[in-house]
Amino acid sequence: MDCINCGNCKENQPTYYCVAKGDFVINSKYEPSEKLRSGWKKGMQNYEVHRRKTKKEVEV
Repeated sequence: MDCINCGNCKENQPTYYCVAKGDFVINSKYEPSEKLRSGWKKGMQNYEVHRRKTKKEVEV
């Protein structure tokens, strides 16, 4: 069972598929990363402009 260097085990995922083993593997070295909020939020710069623009698009 030699590694074929597919790269699945190198990614930081909780589980991955190992092609060499032909099975799913639970990653014991998994480190969850901090979740990033990628959306508009009150208080952000240009929030009102974005909100009004999307509201106008929905009404049309």
